[in-house]
Amino acid sequence: MSETTRVVSAELKAIVEALIFASPDPLTPKMLYRLLADEPKEDVKATVEALKADYDSRPGLQFVEVAGGYQILTRPELHEWVRRLFHERSAQKLTVQGLETLAVIAYKQPITALEVGEIRGVNTSGVLSTLLERHLIKIVGRKNVVGRPFLYATTKEFLIRFGLNDLTDLPKIEDMAEALGFDPPARLIEQTPAEEMLPLREEGEESGRSEEVEEVEK
Repeated sequence: MSETTRVVSAELKAIVEALIFASPDPLTPKMLYRLLADEPKEDVKATVEALKADYDSRPGLQFVEVAGGYQILTRPELHEWVRRLFHERSAQKLTVQGLETLAVIAYKQPITALEVGEIRGVNTSGVLSTLLERHLIKIVGRKNVVGRPFLYATTKEFLIRFGLNDLTDLPKIEDMAEALGFDPPARLIEQTPAEEMLPLREEGEESGRSEEVEEVEK
């Protein structure tokens, strides 16, 4: 390998590291290839792997794959020190009710508000609004039953917040509940079949459907 090649490799590594570090969201391989369109994909892949190896030996930072992308984060064992620096705002912390509701949705998704309430034993409309506002859950469709209630599921922001690459990385509910400090509802442990979903309709389609029904009734 020539000196020129080594210099280019070192430069590419520095660029990739800077891009991942500066990105506010996990930087996906697709975006990385787009930003580095002049570089062969094989070189970009090799550079990412080299960075992973470099960060294995760094005591304060780690290179992780989360939500389908790459991030450079502080190590979990140092989070308490980082919190002292930023003085985490209490408003950004989820309540026990919020954590329970989020857990129900994460493990039973897609799921309706009524079903979440039945599992938790309380009305959850207010908590759902909070989770929607924080982009931890989203509406993914409607259940094919009378009333066609909304179905809720977790978001990419949920994966990022909890350090998951995808939903297959979810730990056992008991382990998550213990780590987050809440008691999981008993019914959350039970298995339920997947829900039958209907696609969301646009508002115009909904109003058009209503007008059709009115015409029929006339």
